[in-house]
Amino acid sequence: MSLLVWQDGRWQSAETPLVSAVDGGFLYGDTLFESLPVRDGRALFLREHLDRLELSARLSQFPFDRSAITALLREALAQSPFASGRLRLTLSRGEFQGLTFPTGASRPLLTVAPYSESTPAQREQGWRAVSAPNQRVNPLSHLPQLKRGSYADCLYAFNHARSCGADEALFFTPEGQLLEGSISNILLVKDGQLRTPQLGSLVLAGVIRRQLLSIAEEMALEAVETELQEAELFAADEVLLCNSLMLIMPLAELDGRPLPRGERWRELLQSLEKQAVQESDE
Repeated sequence: MSLLVWQDGRWQSAETPLVSAVDGGFLYGDTLFESLPVRDGRALFLREHLDRLELSARLSQFPFDRSAITALLREALAQSPFASGRLRLTLSRGEFQGLTFPTGASRPLLTVAPYSESTPAQREQGWRAVSAPNQRVNPLSHLPQLKRGSYADCLYAFNHARSCGADEALFFTPEGQLLEGSISNILLVKDGQLRTPQLGSLVLAGVIRRQLLSIAEEMALEAVETELQEAELFAADEVLLCNSLMLIMPLAELDGRPLPRGERWRELLQSLEKQAVQESDE
């Protein structure tokens, strides 16, 4: 039992047929989703994930009932056989007729699976990254980047990294501007600043990215959102990756070239962990 699906008020096997053949999520990748860690029956940074999901739903005209979703999450977590793990909430609009959006409530789907958090040894070693062979794309470029089910660019980039023996793939624009990783935001520490690519249609507003920028002052770091080039990674004091599951991971290598290593990530991680413990579930 490595993956369970919450549907119709109960946990079911992942092998149980659940998706309609005419569901828009299956046909067109028209879904929104959030992934977050669960510790001791609590979803970490739940409020922040729901905030982003609610914004994404509003901007993409997606039906969203926050109180109903929150109640569903609480009920599911209370009955989950996994005290800790990885939770994914996926929203579909439901069944389509042609290309016309269906009316009515969205269809939530929860999956939960065991998840092993990054160990101290893994963080000491750091991750290796390669440059993505493809471009980061956003067919909804008139909107801020959303967590959408249409994820092919990240899917291909991530598997390219794995085929190269790396942990992550970094996206750059054709002009060489750094964007983000296939599963992570990227930040660097340099001259008392915590720098990260500025948000836009191709950079996701990551939950942990935002948390790190907000706590930078506690670490005597100036938070700076700016354009970054590849060369700046090699001139940094240290380079960090972040997402909701791993929180912070030092980046040790890019395309076979070692990156500078530092120690500020330890303080940032400690502050994140403190926030995660103090945070309520809404």
